[in-house]
Amino acid sequence: MRKRGTMRLSGWQWLAVSSIVLSAMAVAEKRPQYGATLRTATSIALVSLDPGDKTQPDTVAKRNLTRLMFETLVTMDDRGRLRPTLATSWQAAPGNQRWQFWVRRGVKFHDGSPLTPEAVAAALRAANPDWSVLPAADSVIIERNVPDSDLPAWLARPRNAITKRSEGGTLIGTGPFHIVDWQPAKKLALAANESYWGGRPFLDGVEIELGRASHDQLLGLDLGKVDIAEVVAEQSHRASTEGRRVMTSAPVELMALVFARERQSPEEGKLRESLALSIDRNSIRSVVLQGAGEPSGGILPNWISGYGFVFGETQNLDRARELRSEVPRAPAQTLGYDAADPLARVIAERIALNARDAGITLQTTTSGTSDIRLVRLPLASLNPRVALLTVAASAGLSAPKFTGNSAEDLYQAESGILRAQRIIPLFQLPVGYALSPAVKDWNQDRDGSEHLENVWIGSKP
Repeated sequence: MRKRGTMRLSGWQWLAVSSIVLSAMAVAEKRPQYGATLRTATSIALVSLDPGDKTQPDTVAKRNLTRLMFETLVTMDDRGRLRPTLATSWQAAPGNQRWQFWVRRGVKFHDGSPLTPEAVAAALRAANPDWSVLPAADSVIIERNVPDSDLPAWLARPRNAITKRSEGGTLIGTGPFHIVDWQPAKKLALAANESYWGGRPFLDGVEIELGRASHDQLLGLDLGKVDIAEVVAEQSHRASTEGRRVMTSAPVELMALVFARERQSPEEGKLRESLALSIDRNSIRSVVLQGAGEPSGGILPNWISGYGFVFGETQNLDRARELRSEVPRAPAQTLGYDAADPLARVIAERIALNARDAGITLQTTTSGTSDIRLVRLPLASLNPRVALLTVAASAGLSAPKFTGNSAEDLYQAESGILRAQRIIPLFQLPVGYALSPAVKDWNQDRDGSEHLENVWIGSKP
């Protein structure tokens, strides 16, 4: 009888087996996996989840949180094209004043109740009291008091998400995740919507810590306590060079100076032009922003308008001094900024130094009232007309006047705002995130919109 022995593999056989095993593991790793909870954090400290709550600051981070739970009738893709969401189709009557949107069938709120035209109409009326919104069979009809060819783009904004109150008073939506635990300004825990009409998310849940500074978020990422951390513009280069996996959007946040009042005289106009010309945007970008963002003389980013480069943003100190010399008296002005924004403080101080070189005195302050204020204004829409109107409203400026829908009409409308000298654009800033290697299929649109419904968690290296 032959004695049974241990099977031996030659070197090349072991190599072949190892290759097969590793290949199988690689294929498995590339295949999306269900399960796991994504841990993330944000610097915003929301006290309300209501998308229509205008007391909450409008930021890219807030919009991304809203989209996890709530949905709009239509959305805009990365190229600004309208896509059906809770509405499957829509059409406008001649004149663009009366619109009809057909509501998607089979959609349920998080409490299991069906999405109906009545629920849609109630939500839109609450968010827009000046609109006439009525249910009509399997659709809703919206009537505006003026023609509005951009109504679908307005409806794509997260503040027009469809919500309702459950029997217990909880705000619910139809999005890919539903609320499990909500601690205002501290924590938000979400679970996958098992009945989501777009298909169950891969993640079992998402946990979001609120009100955490970017530095603390990055520390949490390095320690393995969070999977996604926000990266402020001025830290994105450093975070990347330190070996983190950093993703940034296109420039989507305008940093600008806004004057508290209208120009009162030609002399005041000269002082404002002198201030605008005195600011060394390129130096501030290089030193303070560490190369992030883009200096800007326009309100809309160039990638949206296509003409942003024509607005001057280069420092011209000689001309600034010349204009200043034409005004005999120039009282000191206060420049306000958000005390909770460390970047704003540094930039405000640099602007004050630049202004002094031109003979203008600016006193920085964190008080609520000031002659000039340094503000951040996020891009509200990929529709340039909606974006320009929203920026003007947020900054307290007169609404731009449009004579048509062409690029030339848009340019003239933006130029009109700039000629009024209530705003001095400074920079267009991106939003950024640092991701754990375990985060798979994470995607960000150019406007900073995340798609966590497509994310899954793989094995950690």
